[in-house]
Amino acid sequence: MTAREQTDTPTPSTQGSVLGWSLTVLLREWSTRVEDISRDLPHGVRGYQVLSAVVHEAPPTQAALAARLGIDRTVMTYLLDKFEGCGLVERRQDPADRRARRIVPTEHGRGVLAELDARVARAEDELLAGLPPEDRRVLLALLEHAATGAAPGEDRCAAVAASAALTREP
Repeated sequence: MTAREQTDTPTPSTQGSVLGWSLTVLLREWSTRVEDISRDLPHGVRGYQVLSAVVHEAPPTQAALAARLGIDRTVMTYLLDKFEGCGLVERRQDPADRRARRIVPTEHGRGVLAELDARVARAEDELLAGLPPEDRRVLLALLEHAATGAAPGEDRCAAVAASAALTREP
């Protein structure tokens, strides 16, 4: 054991499992910060998740995007109407199926998401500020590895969308 480990590494609580409590507290605090960051976007956190999915992936169809994020198709229509009105996305006819519409981000939408992503990254740094930078990197890598092992192939964006409902007060 190194000197650093002997002095800086906290020992786990002996009062039962701390995993659930730790993850709950961190998720609640992360959600609160992301809600604050995305409050000016149509539909707030849900809008952030939609814009992120549209920008970071191949242009999805409107129906596929709604299904993936667990959003009712009617609600998705209204949400995308607002996004189009703000110049964040465009609906384009799918060349393979003229009944379907592909959701494509605009340059403005990409810029808005880049700013939101940067703000979320800063909020995450603040949330984990009690850890040295190397410990943060290790924690995030271990959490990602554990989550991937617990739910292989799970859609990350959809998982975040589903968890948003769990952290809201009734």
